[in-house]
Amino acid sequence: MSIIRINETERTPKILFDLDNNHLSISGESYPENVFEFYHEPIRQLSDHLSALHGASLTLEMNFIYFNSSSTKIFMKLFDLMEQTAKQGNRVEIHWYYEKEDENMREMGETFSEDLQHVHFHLLPTTS
Repeated sequence: MSIIRINETERTPKILFDLDNNHLSISGESYPENVFEFYHEPIRQLSDHLSALHGASLTLEMNFIYFNSSSTKIFMKLFDLMEQTAKQGNRVEIHWYYEKEDENMREMGETFSEDLQHVHFHLLPTTS
């Protein structure tokens, strides 16, 4: 079973990439001291996995309380990877969860979704 798991800390999100089932999840807060170092290895492993997919279905769930601008750059790279995966003939869904009252997080999801043409992007409000 291929699972990438990183436990949540005060400054870093929980990452759970179940590669066997093509179910990916990132949640919590993201403002690590070195964002590129934190995300490098899981995204590298994910990229390797995605490059071999053909005709698969994949879901990425993102649920954040807060993230910094450096994390935004990483997420854009991740969304580009999802877009490329969809262009390869895979069905890719992104579920962007945000607190119903958190307009900033909703707007960030809307902004991220604007550049995606092959990915199915869903904005999903939640309540505490």
